Amino acid sequence: MVNLNSNSKKTLKDNPAQEAHIGPGVIKNAVNISINKDLLHRADLIIENTRKALLDDMRKLNDDEVRDLLSVPDSKVSELMKLAHKVRMTWCGPTVELEGIVSAKTGACTENCGFCSQSSQFESDVKATPFLEIDDILQAAYETKNFGAVEFCLVLAVKGPDEKIMKKLEEIVPVVIEKTGLNVAVSAGILTEDQVIRLKACGVHRYNHNLETAKSFFANVATSHTYEERWNTCELILKHNIELCCGLLLGLGESDEQRVEALLQLRELGPIDVPLNFLNPRPGTPFENFPKVHAIEALKWIAIFRLGMPNVILRYAGGREVTLGDLQALGLESGINALIVGNYLTTLGRGADEDLKMLEELSMPVGSLTGVI
Repeated sequence: MVNLNSNSKKTLKDNPAQEAHIGPGVIKNAVNISINKDLLHRADLIIENTRKALLDDMRKLNDDEVRDLLSVPDSKVSELMKLAHKVRMTWCGPTVELEGIVSAKTGACTENCGFCSQSSQFESDVKATPFLEIDDILQAAYETKNFGAVEFCLVLAVKGPDEKIMKKLEEIVPVVIEKTGLNVAVSAGILTEDQVIRLKACGVHRYNHNLETAKSFFANVATSHTYEERWNTCELILKHNIELCCGLLLGLGESDEQRVEALLQLRELGPIDVPLNFLNPRPGTPFENFPKVHAIEALKWIAIFRLGMPNVILRYAGGREVTLGDLQALGLESGINALIVGNYLTTLGRGADEDLKMLEELSMPVGSLTGVI
């Protein structure tokens, strides 16, 4: 490092030949090296303090400690991943929970979520289809069970269920439970309290309702409903003791600070299951030309979400195939402990046999995390 005290300045002035070799560029590089060393040292301290909090003291990070994780540079991501894996194993154990989903009602949604090809407001290749027949739903449920999954989710493309949909759910959910023994989850948008009570009564085990992004960024994603409407539905689910599945979609144009904001909002809400989706830009939607999340970025955020929420079911969801490709096993070594297996709502997923082989190679048993987390 160049010493910029008064004596060194005098020496350079008295020796023009040396000054020619130690110009502004060299000084700038030396200062940058010093700054980089300071940043790496700070990152080391943050990682060590995080380790002590989560593994030695067995306490959750406070909000400021979560925000500090933003200071960890990409060059330290592998260390962050290793720590997140240790935290997952310590707080949750090695078990991985599998879930299958079926699009019980596809397309023709009235909402304008900019990432979604099921919106009736955008031109896409997704064709609207009515509510599936019970036999088709049962077939999908049996396939889910054959994969070793314990959760089966009925997903509907609606702002919220009308009375016709509610009656269909009340008819179908008990049949799927009786015939397959699976835990049945539902994702049907914004609910009233009466609808929550009825879903609880018919046996719904878990309800999925993602916040998608931070409150401060939500209006950039959808304007046909509000963040508060989503939040209120989640609170009703928790009030009536249905397990809440509530996560995010990364890659919508949000900043790193807004991702941390969303993480902290999820912590305040308190879901048991947090699915992490990565944008897979769909043709015909306003976000069709958005860049995909880079693999190293995805792994870093998986780790941050695990460190920020050590005791949740952190679930691989949509977009993992296009974002991580052959690196998906690394996510399971960075904090992930649950998967959606098979296909998604309007896009194909990886074959379930590939996921099962991956888990076997990682020595991670498949099972239920209800009552464990």
